[in-house]
Amino acid sequence: MSAPFPIPLADYEPLSLSSETRTLNPAQRAVIARNIALCRSAIVFFTALSAAKGWSGHTGGAYDTVPEAVLLDALFRGERERFVPVLFDEAGHRVATQYVFAALHGKLPADALMTYREPHSRLPGHPERCEQHGIGFSGGRLGHLWPYVNGIALANPGKAVVCLGSDGSQQEGNDAEAARHAVGLGLDLKLIIDNNDSTCSGAPSRYLQFDVARTLAGHGLEVLRGPGEDLDDLFGRLCAAAQTRGPVAVVNDRPMAPGIEGVEGTIHGHDALDPELAMRWLEARGHADAARMLAEARSATRTYSFAADLPSKKTRREFEATVVRLLGDMTAAERSARVLCIDSDLGESCGLGLIAETYPEVFRMGGIMERANFSAAAGFGHAPGKQGIFGTYAAFLDMCLSEIFMARMNRANVLCNLSHAGVDDLVDNTCHFGLNLLAADNGLGEDDTTRLYYPADAGQMRACVERSFHEPGLRFVFSSRSPVPETRGETGAPLFGDGYRFEPGRDDLIRDGDAGFIVSFGEMLYRCLHVVDKLRAEGIRVGLVNKPTLNLPDDAMLARIGAAPVVLVVEALNRKTGLGARFGSWLLERGHRPAYAHLGTTRAGVGGEAEQIRHQGLDETAIEAQVRAMLAAG
Repeated sequence: MSAPFPIPLADYEPLSLSSETRTLNPAQRAVIARNIALCRSAIVFFTALSAAKGWSGHTGGAYDTVPEAVLLDALFRGERERFVPVLFDEAGHRVATQYVFAALHGKLPADALMTYREPHSRLPGHPERCEQHGIGFSGGRLGHLWPYVNGIALANPGKAVVCLGSDGSQQEGNDAEAARHAVGLGLDLKLIIDNNDSTCSGAPSRYLQFDVARTLAGHGLEVLRGPGEDLDDLFGRLCAAAQTRGPVAVVNDRPMAPGIEGVEGTIHGHDALDPELAMRWLEARGHADAARMLAEARSATRTYSFAADLPSKKTRREFEATVVRLLGDMTAAERSARVLCIDSDLGESCGLGLIAETYPEVFRMGGIMERANFSAAAGFGHAPGKQGIFGTYAAFLDMCLSEIFMARMNRANVLCNLSHAGVDDLVDNTCHFGLNLLAADNGLGEDDTTRLYYPADAGQMRACVERSFHEPGLRFVFSSRSPVPETRGETGAPLFGDGYRFEPGRDDLIRDGDAGFIVSFGEMLYRCLHVVDKLRAEGIRVGLVNKPTLNLPDDAMLARIGAAPVVLVVEALNRKTGLGARFGSWLLERGHRPAYAHLGTTRAGVGGEAEQIRHQGLDETAIEAQVRAMLAAG
């Protein structure tokens, strides 16, 4: 039997407060302070436990906002008719707050918090609507919920609606539209902002000169700004907001992770707290059992894992390493005149950090503004010979489709590095799946130079970037979060090593065969290769084709594949919008009629990392079963 949750959440004292009082008496203040300490201890413990097990888990944002969450919980209890009693939160990675309050409200067993972000736990890294677990909304990515909450306000006239935000989430452009909407319609919306001046890139007040309070005031909201850790001041401003009809922003100034030694005021609270730091913090607050559980925690046994017996590398790292080498071939004057790289607060993660470190003169911190950053990179690449470089997670591509269309119309030159594509190793779950990649190919066919590349391994990534760096037009280079092994031929030699030259639109024959073909790319290719080699060992000659250029047909390879009895496309992209639909059409257009099937992502996330692949029916066993069924059907 597993140990019980070591933070005594039963000690939480439900309190009912009225916004009409605007002040806390000493007894109320003491209860609120104890409740805040209890919730913060719980968040530190189970997010750090998740990190100790290898799942990561975002401590700081949730930890920060506990004071306002506890006070709002008390106001919701005391004034049920005044509020829609949901803590909507547009900073999706702060989901630990949602889980703590679900446990406090009896919707979720406290012990379940210790399965945070684990596979099949239904407690993913961003909130996903699950009334059974007390989660009343899906928060999505950072800064996507305020416009939606405006609609909640329109659906609940006469009640105030609360949306927690941050100075990070407020950088997104859709929040500017939401602000104008809220002001223009006079919505009774209360925006509660954690203003810690800290995002992954550092302090937005410095790299963007961004002041969230002034920005919201400029949109026309009433802004009530003050210290977030002063309970009396915070409660007074929350009460004033509740008593004011219309949109109000309560901006709470505090450092990131206040009171956590070694983390306070730094960017390190964005991810899960280091277990060693968490242990010291918990011990100092009398939670010895929680500290001991962290000390005894071990990396979780994965319910699914697969890695070929070959060295593996992260292809996103090869992207930045290759760009740095190419920039090194230029003079300093040439680099500054011809290249501009703009990140979206994710440079270290998505594969732009080495560019910033090596050649800071061509690098700009763009903040959490993907649309603006892509368009700025495109504008820099407006003239021939100039190159914009843009990077973010592949999931955020969806936000940039209009900007991509306009950049194409302007014949802009942009090299895009979009990492975390597909579903492999994506513990943040559904909202971070990079699935709709072919939507970037949204122009017209005439004179279109848009290219979508998804290399199979680090060697092919290097060759792809070397070949495409100086090409005109829009080039999107995708990579998975997970590392991938080297692709090797039947003799064991690397297929994409020295001497390999990448050619846009050319597919790679990895294994020939006469029984049929599997077509794949990226992080799914080595899984398919495992299946193909297993079948070939049994005398079943199934071939494998790598398709690194997703949006260009290779007529010669289509003829070869189309002559086979069966064809199976395997990808981790959205089955509705991915390569499979296009590939089938290409075969039909050319008069080929093999038996055809297509595996792709079809389900919402299940948590975990590599477990996402099995959950989608994309693991080696599922691929093999699909091939055998197609061969048996003749």
